[in-house]
Amino acid sequence: MDVGSTSAMGLAVGGCSVAAAGEVAGAGRPGRRRLARRRLLRGLLSLPLLLAAGCGPTLPPQAGPDRPRQLTVWTLDLAPRFAPYMGRVIEAWERRHPGVKVRWVDVPWSSVERKLLAAVFARTPPDLVNLNPPFAANLASKGGLLDLSTVLPADASAAYLPTAWQAGSQGGRQFAIPWYLTSRVTLANRRLLAQAGYTAPPQRWQEVPAYAEAVRRRTGRYALFVTVVPDDSAELLESMVQMGVELLDRRQRAAFNSPAGRRSFAFWTDLYRRGLLPREVVSQGYRRAIELYQAGDLAQVASGPDFLRNLQTNAPGIAAHTAPFPPLTGPAGQTNVAVMNLVVPSRSPMAAEAASFALFLTDGAQQLAFAREARVLPSARSALDQLGRELALPETAGSGGTAVERGQGRQERLVRQARSLAVASLASSRVLVPATPGVKRLQAIVYTQLQRAMLGQISSDDALAEAARQWDRYAAARWP
Repeated sequence: MDVGSTSAMGLAVGGCSVAAAGEVAGAGRPGRRRLARRRLLRGLLSLPLLLAAGCGPTLPPQAGPDRPRQLTVWTLDLAPRFAPYMGRVIEAWERRHPGVKVRWVDVPWSSVERKLLAAVFARTPPDLVNLNPPFAANLASKGGLLDLSTVLPADASAAYLPTAWQAGSQGGRQFAIPWYLTSRVTLANRRLLAQAGYTAPPQRWQEVPAYAEAVRRRTGRYALFVTVVPDDSAELLESMVQMGVELLDRRQRAAFNSPAGRRSFAFWTDLYRRGLLPREVVSQGYRRAIELYQAGDLAQVASGPDFLRNLQTNAPGIAAHTAPFPPLTGPAGQTNVAVMNLVVPSRSPMAAEAASFALFLTDGAQQLAFAREARVLPSARSALDQLGRELALPETAGSGGTAVERGQGRQERLVRQARSLAVASLASSRVLVPATPGVKRLQAIVYTQLQRAMLGQISSDDALAEAARQWDRYAAARWP
């Protein structure tokens, strides 16, 4: 697949001198990531100036008998595994749209942000891009993404899970079409559960302290690992929302310094100070949770259903005792869902065709096929309903075969059971931490102050108040 290069160190765009695109080209080099992030942010901040400075789009070649128009579509980390699937989708859409050819470019996840900024600065943006929600939200806030309501049918949202569709809106504008979803379930070591006196892990956060104490006292292991590393998993921030914390108000100011916020900070601080969380939660990320679980030192881990397959390879002894359970929730029973989006850059000269291809790629039939192949969850309602019915069908395989084959059959049944739990959880799911601009800064501020409370440097109430002060200072500068 043609990924293209963004290594040029400076771009002159229709008389607009843009250094930021070249500056971020070294983002992947060791020791330069923090500097690259700052430069990437500067690129984002300069985006509205670029869009307003008369640096208009490069017009596509005129269509003709021998020269079809070209629609450029970027995806993330799908090649080469899903090249046949994408080829089938593209061929089917092109048959319906003679005179338009799709150029598919698969981009590594780690480089899509700098490549997209470089393409925008060079006036060669793709027409449709698969983006993660935080970066898409930042682009949308700077005017870099098209308001899709101008090119979508009025009833387009009806085909999708409402929470997934709403995740792509900002300020009354729809900047994204949802594609595939992921949702975590709880995978637990039943041998450790039994030693701790449990047949199943808790389903509510308020039940976790007693459970964590029982696991630690009776097994010498830990119940769970939830990282407080600022730039890692958002699971702890999501848990705060599940506990009833409102993160931000309508003016984007801190709303988390509240009774619910104080309870949640005290919850995590107390677990850590009592030795009921691994000490590394303040210094290591989610990967450490996987390592501890595979070593048999953790009673449960929150992960996608397919982790069961990896577990069978990496730690077959632990896999033999692992079973899937519903994810942890708060009093309202809400679970988290992660959404992958499709967006149209505001300067795309083929916005209508891009929206048409996005709707086709995400319709029920295409999403169901992709969900089966990629083992993700579809955002299209019809595909989600059909997948749920398929996963609910009883197993037809017999109990014969070798011990290895029977073991593999058991693992596949567990994966199927875990996927079924993930589908069922979507009925009460939402994006618990919306990808609003600045959300990564919010997570960094909250986690850093919570770390201080956990380490006994400050009380949990004072840590929460300091987090609110720091966020409000940032928010006042960004949203006066």
